[in-house]
Amino acid sequence: MAKWTIYHNPQCSKSREALAMLQAKGIAPEVIEYLKQPPTEKELSSIIQKLKVPAASLVRTKEEIFQALNFNLGSTEAIIQNLAKHPKLLERPIVIKDNVAIIARPTELLKEIL
Repeated sequence: MAKWTIYHNPQCSKSREALAMLQAKGIAPEVIEYLKQPPTEKELSSIIQKLKVPAASLVRTKEEIFQALNFNLGSTEAIIQNLAKHPKLLERPIVIKDNVAIIARPTELLKEIL
């Protein structure tokens, strides 16, 4: 049986929709509320490898804190370090199925791994 994980923010409607979509399919993912339990640098590195997209795709660039940090989007290492320190900047929801991950924004993208 597949192992499912969702990096979830219950305040985010897209994150709630993704979780509901998984549950409607009978999937009970491990739910990680990343603002309460931020991913480590090692976990972020693993997520990036599973996503198979540039690390910059994980960053919420419209947040005020992004502008204040003078965030370097050209360096995967800098992205990982900054996201570990500032989990609010992590794009959501991130859904992982075994060794494949997707940023389920919009939630219809989740269908690719269901």
